[in-house]
Amino acid sequence: MGHLELSDFGPVPAGWRWGAATAAHQIEGGNTNNDWWDFEHTPGSGTRESSGDACDSWHRWFEDLELIRGMGLDAYRFSLEWSRIEPAEGEFSIAALEHYRQILLAAREMGLSTAVTFHHFTTPRWMAARGGWANPEVVDRFARYVDIAAQHLGDRIDLAATINEPNVVALAGYLGGIFPPGRAGDMDGFRAASAHFRAAHEAAREALRRAPGDFPIGLTLALPDTVMHEDGTLEGDGARVHDLGPDGPRGEMGWLAAGQYLETARDDDYVGIQTYFTEHVGPDGQVIAVPAGGRVTQMGWPFTPDALGHSVRLAHRVAGVPVIVTENGVATEDDAERVEYYSTSLRSLREAMDDGVDVRGFFAWSLLDNFEWAMGFEPAFGLVAVDPVSFARTPKPSAEWFGRLVARSRATAG
Repeated sequence: MGHLELSDFGPVPAGWRWGAATAAHQIEGGNTNNDWWDFEHTPGSGTRESSGDACDSWHRWFEDLELIRGMGLDAYRFSLEWSRIEPAEGEFSIAALEHYRQILLAAREMGLSTAVTFHHFTTPRWMAARGGWANPEVVDRFARYVDIAAQHLGDRIDLAATINEPNVVALAGYLGGIFPPGRAGDMDGFRAASAHFRAAHEAAREALRRAPGDFPIGLTLALPDTVMHEDGTLEGDGARVHDLGPDGPRGEMGWLAAGQYLETARDDDYVGIQTYFTEHVGPDGQVIAVPAGGRVTQMGWPFTPDALGHSVRLAHRVAGVPVIVTENGVATEDDAERVEYYSTSLRSLREAMDDGVDVRGFFAWSLLDNFEWAMGFEPAFGLVAVDPVSFARTPKPSAEWFGRLVARSRATAG
């Protein structure tokens, strides 16, 4: 692995953010009032286990901030839990808002910038019971929540994302059946949810622009690097997908799953890109499986870290706004493999930047080993291990490596 290890990323532009990311439901614990908690406890949902206490970050958030500072990073990305802030429709919790404000205040005192996501996969039970993201009412309900939260917190936010990977929530919830509401093959539900996510982002963006504070606003998008094979196999050379319009090679699915959001991002301050692998698909859009013996991660995804460089190029070309890598990482128990993955993905990112792609930051996924949705706690994405009983945090060698890389990038820039 030594020859694959990246020791110097090179200089970064002014305002660049080096950070690590988390999500409320995956680390806080005790989020019993949202659709994911119900889904975890629904027989037959396919979820391996309950999120339970997760990493107990609702109580140990200060330790998490200290881990970020200890690595020498600039920024912490985390999400607000809508179901805590608005536990019943129209009923807002000042205590929950104050909890998040304390995190923002402590981060600033530590010299850290904050990247706040307002929706990271979870929706309050009361909204889910009314049809969730398939119900057009969700647009106004979400915008109202964002407005109230931002009025309370906006003066301490440094970067805002309205919704995390809306394309994944719609795809996995209405076509794949592995996210709430657990439907498979519901194309009408997928189309409706996709339209409402886009409208909700636009409405939330306006609410954030009215809020106190001055911070860039965008959304984050799961954007795999996609290679199409006309023969439906991996035998011949494939063609990388560069067009996600409705008439592009992936048609309506490519448009609904990614293209529409990149178009919407043209009116944003940035677009957040989250890439983990290259997917190979046939002419019918079906994913071509990794051959037996091929290298895969704990998620079953191909081990293709250079995918990041391709996806940021695509995002920048289509959206035409600055790109921030809001998530990138690998699920593995082999921490040397984690360093190899980041080394390769960051090399590909550097190459894209050297070719003129406007990238403004990189957030490692994830700060902590945490609850990985339907896969439970087995996949290890974290730079820091978490004991499931004591919740003790133990930085891995990859955390030290990442900190050294960040420090060197600053020295190079200076």
